[in-house]
Amino acid sequence: MDGDSIDIKQARLQRLKELFPELFAESQLDWEKLKAAFGDDINFANERYVLNWAGKSDAFKILQQPTTTTLKPAPEESVNFNSTENLFIEGENLEVLKVLQKAYYGKVKCIIIDPPYNTGSDSFIYPDKFSEKKEDYLKRIGDKDEEGYLMKEGLFRKNSKDSGHYHSNWLSMMYPRLFLAKNLLRDDGVIFVHIDDNEVHNLRMVMNEIFGEENFVAQFVWRTDGNFDNQAKVKVCHEYINAYCKNLNFFPPPPVIDPSIDSSSKLFKEEIRNTIVKNGPANPVSKLVLPVGFPTDFEKGRIEKRDNAWPRYLNDAIVEDFRITNETTIESGWSSKDLVLEFIKSGLKPIFDGKEQETAFVITRTGALEVIKKRKENHSYVISVLTNLGNTQTTSANLKRENIHFDYPKPVQLEKYLLSMNEGEEFIALDFFGGSGTLAQAVLEINSQKSKFAPKRIKFIVVQLPEHCSAEGLSYKAGCKSIADVAKERIRKVIQKIEKEKLQKPDLFAEGKPDLGFKVFKLSSSSFKIWRGSEIDSEEKLVEQLDAFTNPIKPGAEKQNMLYELMLKTGYELTSAVQYVIASGAKHSQKGKKIASGSTDSHNDSIGFYSINNNELIIALDGMNEELIEQIIAAKPQKVITLDSLFAGNDQLKTNTVLQVRDAGIDFKTI
Repeated sequence: MDGDSIDIKQARLQRLKELFPELFAESQLDWEKLKAAFGDDINFANERYVLNWAGKSDAFKILQQPTTTTLKPAPEESVNFNSTENLFIEGENLEVLKVLQKAYYGKVKCIIIDPPYNTGSDSFIYPDKFSEKKEDYLKRIGDKDEEGYLMKEGLFRKNSKDSGHYHSNWLSMMYPRLFLAKNLLRDDGVIFVHIDDNEVHNLRMVMNEIFGEENFVAQFVWRTDGNFDNQAKVKVCHEYINAYCKNLNFFPPPPVIDPSIDSSSKLFKEEIRNTIVKNGPANPVSKLVLPVGFPTDFEKGRIEKRDNAWPRYLNDAIVEDFRITNETTIESGWSSKDLVLEFIKSGLKPIFDGKEQETAFVITRTGALEVIKKRKENHSYVISVLTNLGNTQTTSANLKRENIHFDYPKPVQLEKYLLSMNEGEEFIALDFFGGSGTLAQAVLEINSQKSKFAPKRIKFIVVQLPEHCSAEGLSYKAGCKSIADVAKERIRKVIQKIEKEKLQKPDLFAEGKPDLGFKVFKLSSSSFKIWRGSEIDSEEKLVEQLDAFTNPIKPGAEKQNMLYELMLKTGYELTSAVQYVIASGAKHSQKGKKIASGSTDSHNDSIGFYSINNNELIIALDGMNEELIEQIIAAKPQKVITLDSLFAGNDQLKTNTVLQVRDAGIDFKTI
């Protein structure tokens, strides 16, 4: 009881909703539908089939706003930072996706995400303050405590079912993220999105809009086998995984066997039999027209069953059990006609159909003609109902034994199965709702363990908010102050476990040295000053801005942070090969000495340059002189980036440098 009198308006609306639920959307009365239901002049404006919601245009505004943020390396929290090609990124995923656009556009093969299901108790970021300035928005999503962890207060918005924009808020959160994710996919890429009944209908529509209905692969039903609500009228024991391709024409048949198929089934044996023509008194033997020039090994005509012939493949033994005569013709419209003729022309050897399935034909003891198909090597059948792939309760219990505490983590077996649907020796897998890091564990295990599938080398990118763990929770007591810390600790323990098991049971692991590491990066503000033209409203502020940009580097900016920011914004991946080359004759150095980026070796007192991907790009941040310029030109890079401040007080050196690098055909830029 709240002591308030009855709300007359809400009571009447509730009665109207009980009688006419079609007049309401997100618990709000739709006046246009009301007029259409009871008026004579029915006219829906801009009638068309389209997904729309309150705030869609504002979600587009958030999507289109550029970001000035960057990613700052954290080698001290990484494992094998100098050699690994796996990434863990802490930060708000919408901003991170924007930061990744230039360097990873069209490079990701597989995306697997487990977003908030919008159950009514979820808290997530959605653009609910569209009137605020970009700077205010960035401050809001950057709300942190004294130790730098993101706080829920001011960052997340709880999306209660009592909200009038309950579904709209979720769609406004998902739309820009899915849109940016599509940009990162390769042409043969695929995205898998975990979801349940709360938003599966809206997810299908929004993904149809972004990816195209024609690129829909399947809506997998995953049998969760978890605890059921004893109070529910229907015991729900499944969730969904929606799969869409970037371009279905480039997505090959998945090279996996569905784990739910019984080992005794024909599907498990990679074989399908299908009766295509029945014969008998009421339906004479199948009719075949043989082409001109048909091999003379057999009599022309029809394939006919002899007495006491058992089902068998039509092979060279056909002469013993069947005879071919020349009495009849094949009926037009029989879909397998061309395949049968090709099969006969091949000398009754198996042929391949348009889907690369091995195809042969057999006549059964009843006189029926069957087609038998086998998929090509390493291919089998994926069924849309997934079972025997673990559950969240067991996964959570397994993690607790490692002192990792996380509610409802997705099973590793399930994520490994989804990853296995991708062909290719090497590809990138992305999860931007990283949670406890299940995708990372799945990738590490696939890369390390022996598999009957083609060997793969998968690189992961996992993105997770550093959301603060409750001080009373088990994760915090285990030393993890944020969800991102939970994921990092889990990945470290997975790596330790694999290394230990590989020593004890080497026969279970793949040959070679798997990538057992990950680079940690954190979403951060730029190391460079941002020109704020919108704030210039007087001559004094213009002068102030110009003075500030005499040196565009922010005070306290670190060279390694500037390096990775320039790499990203130039289009280079965060795992690109980076070497520090000390200039000839530089202080405390030997000619040509190279130091790996991220190394603990110091080169702060040296003059040199960073070489990215074997001199494709050179970045100079330490100093500049004629000897260093000559060494850079001799390296024959495609592009050189350096700081304008390195030429301070020496305009002649800068002028000569510009002329020299341009004569050498090198793209040169100063900041």
